[in-house]
Amino acid sequence: MCGIVGVLGNHEVAPLLVEALKRLEYRGYDSAGIATVNGGKLDRRRAVGKLVNLSDLLVHAPLAGKAGIGHTRWATHGAATVTNAHPHKAGPVAVVHNGIIENFRDLRAELAAAGYVQESETDTETVALLAKLHLDQGASPVEAARATLKRLHGAFALCFLFDGHDDLMIAARKGSPLAIGHGEGEMFVGSDAIALAPMTDRITYLEEGDWAVITRKGAEIFDAHDRRANRAETRIQIDAARIEKGGYKHFMAKEIAEQPVVIADALKHYTTADGTLRLPEALTFAGIDRVTLVACGTAHYACHVAKYWFEQVAGIPADIDIASEFRYRDPVLSPASMAIFVSQSGETADTLAALRHVKEKVARVVSVVNVPTSSIARESDLALPILAGVEVGVASTKAFTCQLTVLALMALKAATDRGRLDAATLAAHLADLRNIPGLLNHALGLSQAIAQISEELAEAQDILFLGRGPMFPMALEGALKLKEISYIHAEGYASGELKHGPIALIDQRVPVIVMAPRDALFDKTVSNMQEVMARNGKVLLISDAQGVAEAGQGTWRSLTLPEVPPAFAPILYAVPAQLLAYHTAIAKGTDVDQPRNLAKSVTVE
Repeated sequence: MCGIVGVLGNHEVAPLLVEALKRLEYRGYDSAGIATVNGGKLDRRRAVGKLVNLSDLLVHAPLAGKAGIGHTRWATHGAATVTNAHPHKAGPVAVVHNGIIENFRDLRAELAAAGYVQESETDTETVALLAKLHLDQGASPVEAARATLKRLHGAFALCFLFDGHDDLMIAARKGSPLAIGHGEGEMFVGSDAIALAPMTDRITYLEEGDWAVITRKGAEIFDAHDRRANRAETRIQIDAARIEKGGYKHFMAKEIAEQPVVIADALKHYTTADGTLRLPEALTFAGIDRVTLVACGTAHYACHVAKYWFEQVAGIPADIDIASEFRYRDPVLSPASMAIFVSQSGETADTLAALRHVKEKVARVVSVVNVPTSSIARESDLALPILAGVEVGVASTKAFTCQLTVLALMALKAATDRGRLDAATLAAHLADLRNIPGLLNHALGLSQAIAQISEELAEAQDILFLGRGPMFPMALEGALKLKEISYIHAEGYASGELKHGPIALIDQRVPVIVMAPRDALFDKTVSNMQEVMARNGKVLLISDAQGVAEAGQGTWRSLTLPEVPPAFAPILYAVPAQLLAYHTAIAKGTDVDQPRNLAKSVTVE
């Protein structure tokens, strides 16, 4: 989950490294550091905590040089301390790393026996020490890096910098993403294109097992077997302005507010004005007997909603799986099935591993991603970008609703391909979807009312979310959002399951948030809500005007959303769930955009 960056520049690189790390800080913010070569001398600066601490350190202890590497850390091995912070340095070599070296204990013992003793608790320092051993044995930097890479097991993106070599970096990837950027007499390395966007729009993505020798003249890339490899250079288009807060206090607030626009953009991209779908021709459900939806975290809950759509609208069996467990379950897959993988970053390690597990076992692998150049997108048979734009806040908001939108369109395509929808019914569904952005604007107008409610929610230690049908996964998502950024323990339940155990938790101190549009399941949900109220439970009802009028009496609070076609209610009801989490976190004074212990892109298993 860490972020790494490297620059061989024509100017002082420390400011460039720090600026790039700002764009990578969503990957981790336990510590940060940079290393440079200046006048042939390798030196580094490291600081615990967020990047601002490193920036402050560099004011008092500047680091000169036109070649450098940088790192922002999400701790896996060892606590967040200066000693454990990257870059790790062993004599004439410095290393930054994203991933996990699985055999580091064996390597550490081997190195210790040879007199190379580790100072930190990390797996990464082992890499630096191993490279130093090879250098001490007379190997060149390139030879030392290559020999080191051969000994490593696990997942990694690595960048090496060497004392006495101000025109050399060595980069490698296995399991973790890494990109090389091309400039005029300059070269760059980054965990993703976002980090490199201000410096270049020319990117080469390393493939699995690749390693590269980089100088200011360019990059020489080798595959896992040390054969020269030609990797395509691509042009990226990232609107740098959209990575700024744009007047909002937090990225999360900005990204919540952007949802009407980005969903409208996605709908314009994938549908036509006359009410037809404009999805890629390669996306066909003809002959498909089942879909399997795989993802982690918030994306998994998007899949949970999509299961209802695929089954109810398209009449196709749908399985949902948590990516981190998928391979170990060794699922039985139909060769006539479609596997759909959903990931905001397109680099989620567990989801990528699950994709690789099934690729030869299903008819088609389709990904729903926000980064069309990501590893998951590139390794899929077909990738559908969700077009949410760059999402910086760690808690996913606009990416989630854009995922829902694209999955809804896929379900409509499946229904059409299977003869379940005629043209008129399809056009009606698409008209309903095109109305969603306007409804979202109405929901965003509840922000102030939600802020007032959140002042009291912030006092709770436990909160329950309830929903039925497609609102059940929205209850799960609402609870997850609240946990992520407010640190309040929250759980989502199917409303009917309340009496099978969780109702034992109900008292006046446990708020219960009920997500219940006035749909076919409304009466049953209200019955469950009444069970809570009969036990002095504190209920917040989120419904439409009719629902609030019918069931709002006796509740603690209510929020009134506009009416929405039941099929697409999850997209609308995501907004109050997000705003409840956001304002509760504000009331508690937590770090909304960078909550503790989390990172945006989970690139380790």
